[in-house]
Amino acid sequence: MIKKVAVFCGSNSGADIIYKEEAKKLGLYLAQNNIGLVYGGGKVGLMGIIADAILENNGSVTGIMPDHLYQKEVAHERLTELQIVQTMHERKALMEKLSDAFIAMPGGMGTLDEIVEIFTWSQLNLHTKPFGFYNIENFFGKLFDFFEHMVKNQFLHQGHYDRIAISDNPKDLLTILNRYMHGEIDKWF
Repeated sequence: MIKKVAVFCGSNSGADIIYKEEAKKLGLYLAQNNIGLVYGGGKVGLMGIIADAILENNGSVTGIMPDHLYQKEVAHERLTELQIVQTMHERKALMEKLSDAFIAMPGGMGTLDEIVEIFTWSQLNLHTKPFGFYNIENFFGKLFDFFEHMVKNQFLHQGHYDRIAISDNPKDLLTILNRYMHGEIDKWF
């Protein structure tokens, strides 16, 4: 059962209002289901919106922020807990340790870096936790096309690709994540 989920998302809000609306929707769903948020600790963009939605609904929010970002005053001031680390690597490792599952929402290179690292760690069996994409307006569609291209060209095993949960609905996504069973994949191809 998922008690805490790491959400990777943009420090900007994106070009379409739907991203803000869906960040609020996911935050509300998490709060209503007593699922704590672990995230980057920012007060800006989708990061701030999802944190606010959870806090406004009496949910728990843990921020993990590297000191260099904390010094730029982008930290959310009202979190349940804020942990300051020295590096981005420490941030990702602590987020993985504290979380039972991982969700990527629309975002930029940082979001992509974080969810792909979680995916890689799953391939290497460094964790056995579920992960997925909150695929608002098919934001990640071209990324999934690329993953399928990797599978076709035998650089990504179909079994690893099949571990990804994908939905554009918070309830459905969390249902998929809660049903996840991490199976061993014996060989590549």
